[in-house]
Amino acid sequence: MTDAPADAAHIDADEAGDAADRKVVEQEQAEIKDFVKSLSADDIKSGNWFTKFAAHAMNAYTEKVDWQYFQDRYAGVPADAVVDQRIKMAARYAALEGGLSAGAYTATVAATIGSLGGASPATVPAAVATMMADVAFITRLQLRLAYDISVLYRVPLDVHDPEDLWKLIRVAFTIKSREAANKTVVKAVPVMVRPLVKRFYSGSALTAGKALPVVGKHLLQRNVIKIGIPLVGVPLAVLLNRYTTLLAGRHARAVFRNEARVIELAEGLSRRSRHPQLMLWVAWLVIMADGGISDDEALLMRHLVRLVRERHEVADEQLAHVVDIDPAEVWRRVDAEPGDLGDIVDAAERVATVDGDLNSREKAVLAELRQRCRRG
Repeated sequence: MTDAPADAAHIDADEAGDAADRKVVEQEQAEIKDFVKSLSADDIKSGNWFTKFAAHAMNAYTEKVDWQYFQDRYAGVPADAVVDQRIKMAARYAALEGGLSAGAYTATVAATIGSLGGASPATVPAAVATMMADVAFITRLQLRLAYDISVLYRVPLDVHDPEDLWKLIRVAFTIKSREAANKTVVKAVPVMVRPLVKRFYSGSALTAGKALPVVGKHLLQRNVIKIGIPLVGVPLAVLLNRYTTLLAGRHARAVFRNEARVIELAEGLSRRSRHPQLMLWVAWLVIMADGGISDDEALLMRHLVRLVRERHEVADEQLAHVVDIDPAEVWRRVDAEPGDLGDIVDAAERVATVDGDLNSREKAVLAELRQRCRRG
C-alpha cells in the first residue's frame, strides 16, 4: 500500500509526458499540412513534392541545430547516449503521428493515388492530402533524425551541398543499403511486424540516380503498405511508423558512428605523425596493396590528406597525380628518411585494419615496411 502514491505519481508523470509529446506532434502536423496544401496532384504523383519538401524540412533546421546546440542541452553526455535518446524520441513521435493520421488509410485512398492527375491543389482529395501529411511528417522526422546523429558524431554535412544532401537522404531512408531490412536488424522488431517492415524497405534500391522526384515516388509507394489492410489500420500505422523510424535511426547511427571512428583515426594519425608526407605515401601503398579500395579506406585517405594539409601544411601534388602506385618509389622514400620510423609503422598497421582483418597482401606490405624501418 505504501507504494501506491509513488506509483500514481509515476503514472501522472508518464501521462504528462505523453500529453506533451502529443502536443508537439499535433503542432508539427499542422505545420506540415500547410505545406501539403501547396502541392498539386501532379507534385504528389510525380514525386516532385520531395524536391520542394527537402529544402522546406532542412534549411532553417540546420541553421539552428549544430554541435553546440546539443552541447547546451546535453553537456558532458557521451554522443552514444544522446543518439539513443534522439532515436527513441523520434520513434515515439512517429508512433503518435501514425495513430493520429491512421483514419486516412482506407482502400479507396490507394486507388485514388493511382489515378491522381491534373495540376491544381483543388484536385487533391482530402484523404490523399491527409495521407501526404503523414508521409511528409515521417520523411521530415527521419531526415532530421539522421542529421541530428551526424551532428552528434561530428560528421560534417552541408545540406546545401548536393553530394552531402544526397548522402543524408541515402542514410535517412536506407536507399541502396537494404541494411534496415536484413535479418540482424529486423530481429529487433516484434515478429508480427517483421513482414511489413521488410515490405516497407523492399524497394529501397533506387536505380534512377540522384533525382529527388524518384525519392519522392519511392517514399510515397512504400507508405501505401499502410493502406487498405482490413481491421489493423490504427495499430498498423502506429507500429510501422514506430519501427521504421527506429530502424532508420539505428542505420544512421551505424553509418555516422563508423564515419566518426574513421575521422577519429585520421586525426590521431595526423597528430602523432613525425613524418606526415611519408605517412601519406605509405598509407596509400597499404590501401592499394590488394588492388581495391573500400569505403572506409577511401574515407580515411580523404581525411588524412585534409588533416595533414591543415595541421602540417603539407600538400603532396605528386601523390595526388599517382594512378598506379609504385612500391619501389615508396620504399625509396622510406629508405631515404633518417631516424626512427616507428610512427610510420604504427600508422600503416592502423590503416591496414580500418576496414577489418588483414589480408595476405596487406600483411606482406607491413612485413616489408617493418623490415625497412628497423634501424640499428
